[in-house]
Amino acid sequence: MTISCIQTHPTLGETEDNLDGAEEAVLGADADLVVLPELFASGYFFESTEQARQLAEPAPDGPTTRRLHAWARATGATLVAGLVERAGDELFNSAVVVAPNGWLGTYRKTHLYYQETLHFSPGRDGFQVWTVTDRRRRPYRLGVMVCFDWFFPESARTLALNGADVIAHPSNLVLPHCPAAMPTRALENGVFTATANRVGTESNGDESLTFVGQSRICSPRAEVLAEATAVDPMTIRAEVDPHQARDRALNLYNDRLGDRRPDLYTA
Repeated sequence: MTISCIQTHPTLGETEDNLDGAEEAVLGADADLVVLPELFASGYFFESTEQARQLAEPAPDGPTTRRLHAWARATGATLVAGLVERAGDELFNSAVVVAPNGWLGTYRKTHLYYQETLHFSPGRDGFQVWTVTDRRRRPYRLGVMVCFDWFFPESARTLALNGADVIAHPSNLVLPHCPAAMPTRALENGVFTATANRVGTESNGDESLTFVGQSRICSPRAEVLAEATAVDPMTIRAEVDPHQARDRALNLYNDRLGDRRPDLYTA
């Protein structure tokens, strides 16, 4: 199967323009799994919670998820993309999973970063894995985490323990460490990872954040299969066999997950 990560440069608050800007890249990705960045349609560094609320939408009935579904139907791909989700009085930094036959589910970011803590509630539903198919109808297991979740090894580990073959990782990374860390996350858990980051600088009126780009697709052997630049909007892609992730053995005597000693680990 083919995985594509689309690295974008959205404009804060310009949802329609950002969706229009992503459309050509998505329709041209020619992939089975397409991963878009965190909050790819709204922008990220909100001036206030009220601005975030104005840009929020329900999932799956909001305009961004409907647009993603149209793209999935047109391409046959499964899409994972970030949005500001409104659920009752709460806002969540969420990622939706959308297949050609419709919305499959929503993951709400567990570990909030920086001023996200002012606007969003942290996710409470844990790390989910969906069984999806590629365009040839071959099944694989897809897990999702969002941006700063990478910083906590338990995130990717939980997805691996829950059976993920591939981890989609929509991101708006500003810390420089994640691109270098993702091969290790893939290696230690025996999974493929697909980090879709963004580029550019955003201001909330008081300060600015610059996003580091460097979207990456990594293999269970810690190989960087594809990598974007730090400054350019672009699409990266890699051919993978997701079922390779199901062999967690390192050699005849060691298994990445089987050798764990959870009875000795402390919370």
